[in-house]
Amino acid sequence: MTSSPAHTTPTAKAKKGPRGDLFDPGCPTRRLLDRIGTKWTSMTVKVLAEAAPYEVRFAELQRRVPGVSQKMLSVTLRSLTRDGLVARRVEPTVPPRVHYRLTELGLSLETALAVVRAWAEEHMLDIDRANELHDAQPDVT
Repeated sequence: MTSSPAHTTPTAKAKKGPRGDLFDPGCPTRRLLDRIGTKWTSMTVKVLAEAAPYEVRFAELQRRVPGVSQKMLSVTLRSLTRDGLVARRVEPTVPPRVHYRLTELGLSLETALAVVRAWAEEHMLDIDRANELHDAQPDVT
């Protein structure tokens, strides 16, 4: 199977495999963006990045991510672990103690998410104003 030049370069392919193409409906990049683009992922990654290189226990994560349910945090951590962004360590105690930390790949994601979070925090009021203006206009469709 040969990749088109738009998807990869020989150097990139040798190091990491073919590059994704967001505009290809079958590309897994779309699924990855769905997972990393959630507020729970962004907050969880931030908390783990602030603790790096140390681990954080599940209960501490839940306390530091306001509003997240136990189920949603579990789903988020399971996805991040499956994707290689978070490392999970279980202590064989009763009950088991579970610890999480960002992997090197997860730390690289934090860099990108920090930019998006900063942008959102800076422009939140602008977006709210635009929503209000839009919603105040009569629907002409």
